[in-house]
Parts: sequence; C-alpha cells; structure tokens
Amino acid sequence: MKVFQMLFLVVLIIPFAEIYLLLEVGGVIGAFPTIFLVVFSAAFGAWLLKQQGFSTFRKFQENIAQGRVPAYEMIEGPIILLGGALLLTPGFITDIIGFACLVPSLRKKIAQYVLENHLIQASSIFQQKTAKENVLEGEFRKDD
Repeated sequence: MKVFQMLFLVVLIIPFAEIYLLLEVGGVIGAFPTIFLVVFSAAFGAWLLKQQGFSTFRKFQENIAQGRVPAYEMIEGPIILLGGALLLTPGFITDIIGFACLVPSLRKKIAQYVLENHLIQASSIFQQKTAKENVLEGEFRKDD
C-alpha cells in the first residue's frame, strides 16, 4: 500500500475513532469530566511541549557551541512539534500518541531509529548523486 493511501486511511479513521472513544468515555464518566480531561490534557501538553522544546533547544545550542553535530536534537525537534500538535488536537488517541512523542526516553528511541535506518539510506543516495555530479554534460557550438 502506498504512503498516501495509508495517510488517507489514517486521516479518515482517526477522527471516527476519537469521536467514538469520546462518546464512550462521556457515557461512563459524564460529559463535563470528559470535557475537563480533554482541556486538561491540552493544557498539560502545552506546558510539556514548552518544557521539552526548551530543553532540546538548549542541548542543540550546547552541541553547536562544542563543535558537535546536534543530530539527535535535529530529529527530536520535529517529533516534539508533532507531539504538541497531537496533544492540542481534542481526543484521547491523539493525546496518547502526543504524550509518547514528548516523553524523552521514547523520543530518544524514535530519533535513534530514524538516524540509524533512514538517514543512512539518505546519505547513501546523496553519495551516489555526488559521484554522478562529477560528470559535466552539455552542448557546445563554435562561434565564428
């Protein structure tokens, strides 16, 4: 299955699952406690996003100051951003995924996976392209 088809299914299925879960939780604990949980998770997520974002940015600056490449921090930044967006989206499923993105140990494992598996492939593609860039192609004509 192609990436866009999977993304389409996720975008289609997640809202229905969120609505179903909100209705079920609301039926068990009531409407106002459910609304409170959704608002509380968004507020707590915004606070956690701010804390984790500043922490990662501080580590990023420290690595730059020491002359090291901040590889993990460059991967963790978008993961934190995704986690914050998911936490601000109302619903319990997106909140669980969002909190998972903001937990430092889980985020570090995700970043390590991305660095080890996907960036190695990207660097080999880049090396192949740079090897081909040494060839100069073109046309010429003689001016009289």
